Parts: sequence; C-alpha cells; structure tokens
Amino acid sequence: MGIIERIKEIEAEMARTQKNKATEYHLGQLKAKIAKLRTQLLEPPKGSSGAGDGFEVTKFGHGRVALIGFPSVGKSTLLTMLTGTHSEAASYEFTTLTCIPGIIHYNDTKIQLLDLPGIIEGASEGKGRGRQVIAVSKSSDIVLMVLDASKSEGHRQILTKELESVGLRLNKKPPRIYFKKKKTGGISFNSTLPLTHVDEKLCYQILHEYKIHNAEVLFREDATVDDLIDVIEGNRKYMKCIYVYNKIDVIGIDDVDKLARQPNSVVISCNLKTTCKNVGRNGARESLHKTTRPAT
Repeated sequence: MGIIERIKEIEAEMARTQKNKATEYHLGQLKAKIAKLRTQLLEPPKGSSGAGDGFEVTKFGHGRVALIGFPSVGKSTLLTMLTGTHSEAASYEFTTLTCIPGIIHYNDTKIQLLDLPGIIEGASEGKGRGRQVIAVSKSSDIVLMVLDASKSEGHRQILTKELESVGLRLNKKPPRIYFKKKKTGGISFNSTLPLTHVDEKLCYQILHEYKIHNAEVLFREDATVDDLIDVIEGNRKYMKCIYVYNKIDVIGIDDVDKLARQPNSVVISCNLKTTCKNVGRNGARESLHKTTRPAT
C-alpha cells in the first residue's frame, strides 16, 4: 500500500471514530501517523535533484512573494499589472505551466513576485504540479493567495487545507511549546498553565509514535494535539498571507463589502484595473466603478 492510500485509510478511520474523552488518545496517535506519512510524501523521489524544470528561481531583492491560487483566477494578469512582466493569460485553465518572476519597485525596495501554476485540490498529494508550487511557496516570505470573489470561501478553505497538509501555517504564530530531545532521562512533561487539550498520557503516546523516549516538553500555552505534532515535526513554516479577492465586478456590492472587511484581505478587479480602498457600501460602489491605470 502506497503512502497516499495509507493516509486516506487513516483519515477514514478518524472519520468513523466518535470524538470523546475515551477516544482522544487514539485520535491523537492517528494524527501523528498522518503527519509522519505526509512528511514522507514530501521527500523528493530517489534520484531526483530538485523541484522540477522551471521552478528554480534565484532569490532577488529584499523579499519574495508567491502568488498562489486556483487556475484562471487572475494571477498572471496581476503579475503583469504590478511588475510589467508578461505572463501569458487566457480564458482556459493552466495557462502558466512554470514559475514566472517579476519585480515590484516600491520606493527603494525591490520585491520579487512569483507567478506560480494554479493549484488544484490534491496538490499536497502530488496532483498537477502541486509539490513544485508548494516547494517554491515555502521559500517565499509572504503568500499572496489570489481568489475568485464569486467562489472565494470554498477555494480559500481548499487552498488553506492543501498548504497546511505540507506544513505551511498561514497567519499563525508558532505554538509556545518547548521541546528538546535528550539521550537519557525519559520524558519530562510540564506546563505553566492548566491544559484542556493535551495531558501527560497523550503527550507520551504521541512521542512514542515518533519513537521518542527521552525528551523535555514544556507547554507555555493551552496548545492542541496538532500544535504538539507541529513542534515535534519541526519542519513547519509560519507565514503571513494576504487574501486577494479578484473579479469583484461580477458580484454584488454587499458581497464586496463583506470580503473587504475580512482580516488580511484586499478586493480587486483586474478587469477594471481597480481596487476598493474604501470599506462600506458607498465607498465600495464608488471605487468599483472607478477605472485606474495599471500599477508600474
């Protein structure tokens, strides 16, 4: 049985298991098993030297921003508008098949913007060019998630899940858990406050799943099982993400206003070359019907 099949089998078992006090230890172990398998899934195949053709882009400037999104949401058009770099755009899906870099000049700062191929559901399992796209995203400083405003909520959840499956944590802070492996002495478990999600027994079981029998663990916050697994894995990356809702010209003003009020969000229309800078029904309407010149 392959890694993907084993992951799906464990996920099915978790879905069948009722969540209660009696099953929380079993579910914790299952989560640890899935995390280990997903880490194995991301390891490059034997004999492979990199992420793939066209994805090795040298870092340039003061920061790197990765454009992430489903096919045909406007990533290529946005790159062209912001940087002047031509990235082919068309009405059909998967126009961009490789990584297209561009540079944003802001005051004395140079920011590298990368237009990546569209992600599809299952990218974390290797579907499409998901693994290459995610590898480049991990090397970036910020993720710019471009979403179709008319499909924003469903797409945002899918993309966030795909990125979390490969260790990218968007707009989150690292858990305040101190963890250190030791050569001897067994497992030392302590906390500076009452814990409601993890106890000493569950921590031991998860550590044993990783074949860790000597370690020091100190909880400085009421963290979850997932947080503990993230700390043990040690390969998570915590990144800022800005959600860019494109195609706002095809939805109603009230929907535009709702999207604009969400944290870390920007609403735009590449078609009209405009953005709603003002939040509120009247401000959104005024901005939406004002066509501006492309950014340079």
